[in-house]
Amino acid sequence: MGKIICIGLGPGDPELMSVRAHRHLTNAPRVAFFRKAGARGVARRLVEGLLRPDATEIPMEYPVTTEIAVSDTRYNPALAGFYEHWAAELLRQSDEEDVVVLCEGDPFFYGSFMHLHARLPHERVEVVPGIPGMAGCWTATGLPITWGDDILTVLPATLPEQELARRIRDTDALVVMKIGRNLPRLRAALESAGRADQAWLIEHGTMAEERVRMLSEVEGPVPYFSIVLVHGQGRRP
Repeated sequence: MGKIICIGLGPGDPELMSVRAHRHLTNAPRVAFFRKAGARGVARRLVEGLLRPDATEIPMEYPVTTEIAVSDTRYNPALAGFYEHWAAELLRQSDEEDVVVLCEGDPFFYGSFMHLHARLPHERVEVVPGIPGMAGCWTATGLPITWGDDILTVLPATLPEQELARRIRDTDALVVMKIGRNLPRLRAALESAGRADQAWLIEHGTMAEERVRMLSEVEGPVPYFSIVLVHGQGRRP
């Protein structure tokens, strides 16, 4: 009986994938990955040229992404049914040989795979950690994200503006994920917290199209795969 092996691909640059993840990926007879319907999928794009020529590809297409709001009563049932289906399907597909599931960053850090993991028998699952995208982004700025006793807070930009502002005020160093169309609300929260002039925006961190700027220099829309950082300024020798 095979296993379901979820590998963290790291922040985007294939050379930042772990040796273990690379070994599983390049030997995998079956490779599953999440994607939006009709799209290629970010995780699949990151491993281009690394799969076995005879590998079976298993795209898992979300029933919804941004078509309806998370608060819509249809959202959770649609996603729950999707994860139930694919948990059962991956178990079936791994009856005789391993199935490798791709995950950007680290599977247990805001990764879709965690919703499958919660529905799978843990003895059939192996998870290979990956460098989270935020580590690739703060390294791209050329500055440490924390010093001394700095407290680091990680926020999703999907939070309400007042909640974002409160948490931004209460931390030393900051990482904000899931930017995309949430940027105007995040800008307002940073302004309210008095941290806007300290904020960096990193798009597609470590990837070929990486772009690093101060947030104050950014106009117009930004991709979903963007991260905003505020560096800590704490104790140092």
